[in-house]
Amino acid sequence: MKSYVLLAGSVLLLAAFLGYRSFFPGEEIPYDDDQEGLKEQIVFKFSHVVAENTPKGLAAQRFAKLVAEKSDGRIKIEVFPNGSLYSDIEEINALKEGQVHFIAPSTSKLGMLSLQWGVLDLPFAFPSREAALEGLNGDIGRQLLNSLQGAGLKGLAHWPNGFKQITSNRGPIQKPEDLKGQSFRIMQSDVLSAQFSRLKAKAVQDSFNSTYKLLEEGEVDGEENTISNIYSKKFYNLQQHMTISNHGYLGYAVMMSNKVWNEQSEETRKILLEAMEETTDWNSRMAFDMNEELLEKIRQNSSIQIHELTPDEKQQWQAMLDPVYEDFSHDIGKNLVRKMKELRAEYE
Repeated sequence: MKSYVLLAGSVLLLAAFLGYRSFFPGEEIPYDDDQEGLKEQIVFKFSHVVAENTPKGLAAQRFAKLVAEKSDGRIKIEVFPNGSLYSDIEEINALKEGQVHFIAPSTSKLGMLSLQWGVLDLPFAFPSREAALEGLNGDIGRQLLNSLQGAGLKGLAHWPNGFKQITSNRGPIQKPEDLKGQSFRIMQSDVLSAQFSRLKAKAVQDSFNSTYKLLEEGEVDGEENTISNIYSKKFYNLQQHMTISNHGYLGYAVMMSNKVWNEQSEETRKILLEAMEETTDWNSRMAFDMNEELLEKIRQNSSIQIHELTPDEKQQWQAMLDPVYEDFSHDIGKNLVRKMKELRAEYE
């Protein structure tokens, strides 16, 4: 009898293992829908260092959504924001090593790949959003993206964020001499560092994700950034003064490694390029508007004192900083600097 019970139990267990669905014909075996077509699905990692509610963060999400739609889910873009995978100092090497597949570093970081990128860090280079978009979508922007080929990278697009403003705990900052003796966190760029040197200020080159801590601990007096970054990282809670200076451009270059790009099928490349073009058009409209909207939120919800440069004050700043164009003309390339000067003159 005991042997019969054991045999019957074994049969039932085997039947349950092999024929679960025949016992419960009305139920489907639960599974993760990500498993469907897993062998056919292409997954790319997109790493960036800013918050999701910023122009770059929103653009990355939109790009991922468009790629999924255009490929019927066959291509998946996994977005990792806030430096959750790599800092802005680490991400270029991570891309080259194949640890991630898309990055969108600030253009100021790209001087390590080609000195030409310093042209976008020149002071007051773009007098307006129209000037910025013409420069990025024209000869200047194309030349910069093409310069990445020498580093084994494929430049896909320019994603503008907006214009930089100055914040500090020592102010107000109205004239160039108001920066004298102060320290500011800046991005890794010799062109930016030279500007603060001319203003007799100390430039501290550090990662974006280190900025809050530097401000909180008083390691620096201030920083320069777009309104969207100042808002999303709540720098305005740590700073007493902000000057709307529009003294510099901040944007991103979206890129892949040539190796990964060349491994893709023609269809995959077509989908990625179409989604990137649509995302870039959308971002170019949204980014500048977003900065304007968030400035109003800071005005309404923060005690930070805000000063906007008058036309006369702006001329003083430009006169102080314009020699940087000549100082870096050789490194960036005289022809490229000339194109930027001509563009600026056209929109002034």
